[in-house]
Amino acid sequence: MGDKPIWEQIGSSFVQHYYQLFDADRTQLGAIYIDASCLTWEGQQFQGKAAIVEKLSSLPFQKIQHSITAQDHQPTPDSCILSMVVGQLKADDYQVLGFHQTFLLKSFQGAWVCTNEVFRLALHH
Repeated sequence: MGDKPIWEQIGSSFVQHYYQLFDADRTQLGAIYIDASCLTWEGQQFQGKAAIVEKLSSLPFQKIQHSITAQDHQPTPDSCILSMVVGQLKADDYQVLGFHQTFLLKSFQGAWVCTNEVFRLALHH
């Protein structure tokens, strides 16, 4: 991993950490957000660490497993990292579904946090 640009290393590490926490215990995700963070989940807007964790914790399934198909990371002009993830998830006994998720990461008080996040299932209506 040392031959990858630093933003790819940070982005990949964040993505791995995020999905490990999400799959194990969504209530622990608060550590990656700040009070100014924004989440758009299937078109619904949530702002602030508490609102985001409440939304993620209240999702209507008991267990979930994510499988990452691809991830791309870019540095932004203001020293943030834009990360896009494509993958599949399996929640409880439901069918496997595709998803897309985008994160904007910012260094904040010595740690990388998620300031913006957008999630969509890959459904075609």
